[in-house]
Amino acid sequence: MLGPVPIHPSTVWKIALAQISFFSDWITEDWTKAQFHIIWDIRFPRVLLGMLVGAGLAVVGVAIQAMVRNSLADPYILGVSSGASVGATLVIILGAFQIFGQYALSLAAFIGSLISVILVFLLSQVQGRISTVRLLLSGIAISMILTAITNFIVISAPREEGIRSAMYWMMGSLAGAKWSYLAIPAIVILLAALILYTQSRYLNLLLMGEENATTMGLNVDVFRKFLIVFTALVTGVIVSVSGAIGFIGLMIPHIARLIVGSDHRRVIPVSALLGAIFIIWADVIARLVLAPEEIPIGIITAICGGPFFIWLLRRSNYSFGGGK
Repeated sequence: MLGPVPIHPSTVWKIALAQISFFSDWITEDWTKAQFHIIWDIRFPRVLLGMLVGAGLAVVGVAIQAMVRNSLADPYILGVSSGASVGATLVIILGAFQIFGQYALSLAAFIGSLISVILVFLLSQVQGRISTVRLLLSGIAISMILTAITNFIVISAPREEGIRSAMYWMMGSLAGAKWSYLAIPAIVILLAALILYTQSRYLNLLLMGEENATTMGLNVDVFRKFLIVFTALVTGVIVSVSGAIGFIGLMIPHIARLIVGSDHRRVIPVSALLGAIFIIWADVIARLVLAPEEIPIGIITAICGGPFFIWLLRRSNYSFGGGK
């Protein structure tokens, strides 16, 4: 109901329920075509996409923080967003991948993120094993290189509109949400949450350290490789439909741990719920602050996430596991 054009909650529910055959016969159509278009074609898919993106980034953030045993890690630590930005700017500014039509931007962003992850994965291995330090450093190095390539593409843009569109995408936005875009991220994110939930015990073991986890029967190296590939693919899908929205995967897992403790059987579902709620309301603020103009959602998450990050650093009695 919230936006540059306010619409009464009862109208919102009527329009939504009218799309369900069971309820449609009981609802009187008393809304305009404009209201129907705003609610069903623009706002509903946008809210649903925000829910999926927020839940996905939060769940992936939980997994990556456990994987590297670093409370400052987030889903973009493997250079995924930088790789996606290269692909996206190639489409927005240079018109690449036009053969794929409306899916060109998402596909190019996903390919870019996949390439960056492969490079980080190869660079982080030492004698066939994943080194956490090399993983972090490789992610930083690849991100810097790909960011430089993105900036070069942007400043080479022949049109000012292209530069604006590229910068807007790189700061994250749900403005491109459509019903046709929801199926793939919905399937991927739901499967990701379920798979990670089934691996809760192993994620808990990672928090105990490599030696303890190995003693408890976990093949740490194989599990880390699985997490790297799995989380990178999921993040790539998310970034391809929403751009790079920062701080969600860093901030939300901490809030969840403060609420329910460090057991991943509770942390994963609570993080998914909190992430979904946070992104939905961040998007509402992004649409209303300068209405009818809207600002990139990444600006809102950064304004919220930055102070939270500073507060987290100042809490001398805060431990990774969420206890004191």
